[in-house]
Amino acid sequence: MKINKFLLAAATIALIVSCGKKGNMQMGDDEYPVATVEMSTSDMQTTYPAVIKGVQDVEIRPKISGFITQVCVREGQNVSAGQLLFVIDNATYQAAVRQAQAAVNTAQAQVNTAKLTYDNTKQLHDNNVVGAYELQTAKNSYESARAQLAQAQASLASAKETLDFCYVKSPTSGVVGSLPFKVGTLASAQSAQPLTTVSNISSMEVYFSMTEKDVLEMTKTSGSVQQAIASIPELKLQLADGTVYNQPGHVTKMSGVIDAATGSVSMIARFPNPQHLLKSGGSGSIIIPSHNTNAIIIPQSVVMEVQDKLFVYVVGKDNKVKYTEITVAPQNDGNHYVVTSGLKTGDKYVTNGITKLSDGMEIKPISQDQYQKKIADAQKKGAQQGTAKGFIDAMK
Repeated sequence: MKINKFLLAAATIALIVSCGKKGNMQMGDDEYPVATVEMSTSDMQTTYPAVIKGVQDVEIRPKISGFITQVCVREGQNVSAGQLLFVIDNATYQAAVRQAQAAVNTAQAQVNTAKLTYDNTKQLHDNNVVGAYELQTAKNSYESARAQLAQAQASLASAKETLDFCYVKSPTSGVVGSLPFKVGTLASAQSAQPLTTVSNISSMEVYFSMTEKDVLEMTKTSGSVQQAIASIPELKLQLADGTVYNQPGHVTKMSGVIDAATGSVSMIARFPNPQHLLKSGGSGSIIIPSHNTNAIIIPQSVVMEVQDKLFVYVVGKDNKVKYTEITVAPQNDGNHYVVTSGLKTGDKYVTNGITKLSDGMEIKPISQDQYQKKIADAQKKGAQQGTAKGFIDAMK
């Protein structure tokens, strides 16, 4: 009985294997799939991590030291330029103003007296009653009194200005940040922490970085930094929750210094913020779209990178491959490159098995359809062989 089962299994295996050989096309060692370069439309985008900041983030600090007696705003409140934010204890400074005002009044009285004396002496001198010495002495006294008045007025102005420092006002329009200092807290100009921050968020500046290589390619292509900035299309901003902000932005500035630690260049884009949806200090991602109607697009899988240079194997008319360097656009979708030089329409390049190739090697090009058929046949053969093994296991 076991012998009969064995003979039946052997016959079945032979039948399956013979069928597999008949339907399977063996892949030759010199057969490689190739594709032809064609023009197509490219719609790609590149994303960069970004930090959102207000156009103006002004730290509010007192110019004098003293206890806070009033906090006139609340966190998140919209304020206008010149609006009162804090009041610092000003009793001492008000007294200084009154004292300075009294000194001005005294100096003014002295000026009035000195002027009367000078005018009277001048009249006597004109009538030859007193000499030139008495006249000059009266004139000097008058000018000295005027100088003392000017000094007293300057002291009064300084006292008033110091008193005005007790009233901390917003230098710009914007939104009030956190308020760590409450009523009764001692505020100081030397404090490391500001009283608050006022952010102008009518429009927002979004900071992101591009690699030095990408910036160089853009600059070379455009001709100058200014033209490179102008050539960057409208930007999109992806927020922290994954949604895309409903207002487009534009790159306005590019740093002139390359960060030595990261090898990147800081870029600043500006986005309008009419609904105040964007907040200073937020994070997101900048999306730079790229549209090209006459682009050469190839899969990244067909490209080899060697020392920051990109290469593909181009098939010549004699079916010999040539190790060819290409350059690509800085924007890509992570799966494809947009080739800017090194390939032209009609060129043929190897798409699979590139690690087995060498420069000048002769191959037998096959189409993508033939390549896919060979893969399908190989998978079918593998499945049949697996079925035969299972049948043998079942007969045991």
